[in-house]
Amino acid sequence: MRGFLASSIGVATAAVLALPLALPTPALAETAPVTPAGSTQSLPLVPLGPSATRTPGVPGMSASAGRPETQGLTTREVKTFSLVGVVWDDATTELHGRVQVRTRSTRTATWSDWQDVETHNGEHAADLDAAERGSRQIRGATAPLWVGESDAVEVRVQAEPGAPTTRAPSRLPTGMRIELVDPGADTPTTGSDGKNTGPDGDGKGEVAVPAMSMGTAEASAANVPHASLGANEITALDKADSTADAVFASDGELTAAAAPYIGPRPRIVTRKGWGADEGLRESGFVYTSTVKAAFVHHSASGNNYACKDAPAVLRSLYRYHVISNGWRDFGYNFAVDKCGTVYEGRAGGVSKAVLGAHTMGFNTNSMGVAVLGTFTSTAPPAAVVDSVARLTAWKLGLFGRDPRAKTTLTSGGGNLFPKGKNVSMNVISGHRDGFATQCPGTKLYGKLPTTRTTSAKLQGRP
Repeated sequence: MRGFLASSIGVATAAVLALPLALPTPALAETAPVTPAGSTQSLPLVPLGPSATRTPGVPGMSASAGRPETQGLTTREVKTFSLVGVVWDDATTELHGRVQVRTRSTRTATWSDWQDVETHNGEHAADLDAAERGSRQIRGATAPLWVGESDAVEVRVQAEPGAPTTRAPSRLPTGMRIELVDPGADTPTTGSDGKNTGPDGDGKGEVAVPAMSMGTAEASAANVPHASLGANEITALDKADSTADAVFASDGELTAAAAPYIGPRPRIVTRKGWGADEGLRESGFVYTSTVKAAFVHHSASGNNYACKDAPAVLRSLYRYHVISNGWRDFGYNFAVDKCGTVYEGRAGGVSKAVLGAHTMGFNTNSMGVAVLGTFTSTAPPAAVVDSVARLTAWKLGLFGRDPRAKTTLTSGGGNLFPKGKNVSMNVISGHRDGFATQCPGTKLYGKLPTTRTTSAKLQGRP
């Protein structure tokens, strides 16, 4: 695939140089106004007093002597937001405790019940020696939670209590803040399913391309020749056409072993299609040498979204990953919504070996696929399982990988395997196979054997 990478980078460079520079992204205020590009409000958490001082009728958490440390935010009216998460200063510090939020809907003006926010302790992140850890302040963070359009919030975080006689209560990380993310409006040419709704209305993204920023042109050009510059989607192809497309895109450098087993390419909504603000991410792309494995994740952001809202969920996750977590770009290489639509994730080209920040320790030579939702106790829809199988059949096929096979990855360091250890993995693995985490949720993880079998069948393997 080296010829493909080089030729595509050249196309991207030429396209970018022909377009005007984008204006710099302005600094974000704590209460930034709602804009089409989205916004983030970042509010510090403070120690909470005894429950008697809390909002009447709301269960309180006391921070009295001898009790676990508690921080939070009392009832606060804010600018409109749709996704929440808690971050803290040091990404190497773990949060041991319970994080809960409740929010007020702008549609109904009613408060939600208290909702748990899943705590993450490094498992979704760049590898320890990755370039993005050196160029940015990487923060510790919970999972993000999609709450829908809201205009008020209350937060409480309680440290894990100590054992009665053997251990003191845990201490909360320093610098904790609640991040309130507004995804912004859909772009004028993007419908709720990511399809093009421009003048020709055919959903193929083949309309006149308006002037694009350098970042947008760069990201779009990375998918040429699979789609035209400025396309909102990459169309689905059958198996024969997918093979021909891959051979053409790689300048004929696909191995003889890989070519017969490239699965049919699924329809993929591009970053432009879901409205990614390319001014947020770092410019340029980082590639690894190949793709040996696919790690399946769930976003842990909840299932309370309609499929038409998936582009807004993605824009919120993207802003949370970059602005709040400090990553260089969206963490996952691909996302799949609960209706089975596949989306391009981290920029750099859907058919290329783009380095992500999805499975700390195993981002090199792998790809990350996040299913939007939480699948700890909720089973993933059949459309999700089918789409993950189709996506992996195509992408793994480009690199000659059998979805039913094992592969060896070298750990970059994590809580299961020390840095430098060679680890045998399934070619299609769950996040928990590489890191001590519940991701991708018990119900989705249980579907991976079916996914491997279906993916291999789609590749045409005996």
